[in-house]
Amino acid sequence: MNQSAYQALLATFTRIYRYEHLMALAGWDQAAMMPEGGNDARGAAMAELGVLIHNTLTDPALANTIAAAKTENLSADEQASLREMVRQWEHANLLPAQLVEAKTLAGSHCSHAWRTQRANNDWDGFLANFREVVRLAREEAQLLSKHSGLTPYEALMNKYEPGMTCAELDRIFGDVKQWLPDLIQQVMAKQAQESTLAAQGPFSIAAQRELGLDVMQKLGFDFTRGRLDVSHHPFCGGVPEDVRITTRYTEDDFTQSMMGIVHETGHARYEQNLPSATAHLPVGRARSMAVHESQSLAFEMQLGRSPAFLALIQPLITQHLGEQAAFSVENLAKIYTRVKPDFIRVDADELTYPAHVILRYEIERALIDGEIEADDIPTLWEQKMQQYLGVDTRGNYKNGCLQDIHWTDGSFGYFPSYTLGAMYAAQYFAKIRQQFADLDQRVAAGDLAPIFDWLNEHIWSQASRWETGELITRATGEALNPAYFKAHLVQRYLG
Repeated sequence: MNQSAYQALLATFTRIYRYEHLMALAGWDQAAMMPEGGNDARGAAMAELGVLIHNTLTDPALANTIAAAKTENLSADEQASLREMVRQWEHANLLPAQLVEAKTLAGSHCSHAWRTQRANNDWDGFLANFREVVRLAREEAQLLSKHSGLTPYEALMNKYEPGMTCAELDRIFGDVKQWLPDLIQQVMAKQAQESTLAAQGPFSIAAQRELGLDVMQKLGFDFTRGRLDVSHHPFCGGVPEDVRITTRYTEDDFTQSMMGIVHETGHARYEQNLPSATAHLPVGRARSMAVHESQSLAFEMQLGRSPAFLALIQPLITQHLGEQAAFSVENLAKIYTRVKPDFIRVDADELTYPAHVILRYEIERALIDGEIEADDIPTLWEQKMQQYLGVDTRGNYKNGCLQDIHWTDGSFGYFPSYTLGAMYAAQYFAKIRQQFADLDQRVAAGDLAPIFDWLNEHIWSQASRWETGELITRATGEALNPAYFKAHLVQRYLG
């Protein structure tokens, strides 16, 4: 019996997935385990693998197979699968192999050097590598833009959030900029009247790690298909069958590493619960990065910082870190909802976090669209941090424009995903709370099933079966509605 064109595509995209599996684990090792001297060889190996993936996707015969598959009598699920294959294929065919290789090499070199340069506050050293990353990102953006009709920045952003436009983002973020500054000031004034006990360290890294592992267990992480490690910048990597999450520790403060683990576990649970039957196909992948971030922020912000969840894990905190007055549930809730404009995005409180994202979006959009150059970033960063958060970053590159890893490898267009994800997460929980009026009591008692079951039914199991707008509408009954995000913040911080 002759193989159908669609079946031939399944075989090809399964092979691509296996290459991507190796690429993902090589990247995780590069960030978490690789010795210093291995970077050049690792970068070259990953570039070679990237070219292999690219060549497989751009094989001229694949175009004929796709054309033939479009004429076949496919089921609705198969049509969705073909749609996602075509999306990946079209993107690859717009980029020459030389550009793919050059981007991988430049990103690997810049990212590796950044780890030392950031620690040394060395903006000039970073800039020498970063200019090439920007040049190649602009080249990619122009190629994608010509095909799609999007602006160069939109073309890159659509790799992470398909369908999103700058006009829509400007509307959403413009609204946030109208009400967020006043809300921050109101909350800070309210909290100034309250007393909060700081947790007294030191907290050994070994104890923090054990605490994190126990919290991951509560959150349903499957340790037979994943692990926890350390990196300079917390992330979730690997593949659904082998999910790798990382955090970073400091002995004087356990709160950031623990909540970082909660955040990355949200990413991991999404990956681990994608449908196994299609995990090797584009349709079986996470829908978009904003949807991915909505999972981590559902875990960290909606669930993790709630008094109910803190009550659930408070015994674990005292078990691993000892008894102290700061570990009362009431005080832990104050610690995890303390609002204080500060330098670092990943350590930011829930309320000031969107300002960090909007700042990065505005800078990277101007950079990719050619309105500014890489040399201009520190000055713009200083201006916007002062304007949005009242924080002075002059000369402080380490805690300013060098703090994120995303730009080092050319991941421009990713940052909006964080605040979009926070908005999706607020919308999910509004719907979950409509269904379970006693959700907080259930969580405090250790019953997290209402949350996990809802996410599994509406998000995890759906993977990329639907376009993002359709996925959110099916899950919540309406399109993205940022009003849920504002309502959540007002209720949590002023309610």
